[in-house]
Amino acid sequence: MDSLPAQLGFRMPAEWEPHAATWIAWPHNREDWPGKFSPIPWVYTEIVRLLARSEPVHIVVADREKKRRAADRLDAAGVDMGRVRFFKAATDRVWLRDSGPTFVVRDREGSRGLSPNREAEAPAEPGMPARREARPPDGDGFGPGSHDSPAGGVGMVEWKFNAWAKYENYRNDRRLPRRVSTWLDLPRWVPRAEQGGRPARVVMEGGAIDVNGRGTLLTTEECLLGEVQARNPGLDRAGLEKVFADYLGIRHVVWLGRGIAGDDTHGHVDDLARFVGPRAVVTVVEPNPDDPNHEPLRENLERLPAARDQDGEPLEVIELPMPRPVVFEGLRLPASYANFYIGNTVVLVPTFNDPADRVALDTLARAIPDREVVGIHCLDLVLGLGTLHCLSQQQPLGPAGRLGSQN
Repeated sequence: MDSLPAQLGFRMPAEWEPHAATWIAWPHNREDWPGKFSPIPWVYTEIVRLLARSEPVHIVVADREKKRRAADRLDAAGVDMGRVRFFKAATDRVWLRDSGPTFVVRDREGSRGLSPNREAEAPAEPGMPARREARPPDGDGFGPGSHDSPAGGVGMVEWKFNAWAKYENYRNDRRLPRRVSTWLDLPRWVPRAEQGGRPARVVMEGGAIDVNGRGTLLTTEECLLGEVQARNPGLDRAGLEKVFADYLGIRHVVWLGRGIAGDDTHGHVDDLARFVGPRAVVTVVEPNPDDPNHEPLRENLERLPAARDQDGEPLEVIELPMPRPVVFEGLRLPASYANFYIGNTVVLVPTFNDPADRVALDTLARAIPDREVVGIHCLDLVLGLGTLHCLSQQQPLGPAGRLGSQN
């Protein structure tokens, strides 16, 4: 039965393709920034201020009081509040790249299967879109209005989230994709694969994968195939590639090795290497042989020139520097310029009061010339073990062409 997203013409778009909105969750968990929480809401305020110039920003908050506090900060900073919408849901953490859904698009209207913004009557077999009913906005002004239904041809994939196979508090976060599906009235697929002799839900995080929108995906062996923090112990390389093909429309996977020091996700690719064009990849490098990042980043750099895209074409490899080690109370933090976020008209880049900041900004400005490249100070934010890409999730606009020079 033709029920899987790829069979219905859906694919995961590249981050530079047009967005309907960017999703974030407002920071609230002080334990994620021990002793440094007070500046974090202001970092988020600046992120929203810049993003709102580029596209609508959807913010998840737990209740009316947290919404009020967030709105007060945003208003004080001159944010265009007409570009901001709040959604009410409890979260454990704010890293929506991983706990949120992965959106998919179908370029050709009229493809067989689901009609735009509709779903099958029931999940007849594993992988079928799950049933849900749209919910109107509540009396506190949360949630979507009638004008917020996205264009036809957008759906979402709900991975199983288990807090990176590391933490125990993720009950609220794991429910978020289903809430987003309800808020937006989108079809939703729940990936399953044979693991240990039986179908099981697939554990995945958005930070573990990066795509060029044409059928090629970047990931790491450390994250998805390693024994430490193993997400899917019964799923091998071929099994994962089939999942990516079925649910994201992927035709080719580029496997890198290890991620960066300090990364509690154990090898997320969005701290390491990112597509900035259909055949262009930026990858971080560390020239200091005494730095623990030197060897794994050198190995990844050696793999990329031999890598190919979905059509067998070589990739353009662009080197991106690493900042000097960022340490707090003896803990090496995952500071990386690769954790940038591409909006419709802006690229937000984490900076660390480091001489390499300007090199990273210039490199990305040349790699993504059709957007304004802006630095966001992240020395405090990275104490939470993530920065700009980790906290954001793009919602694609729907059937549309690519923007600017990324064509």
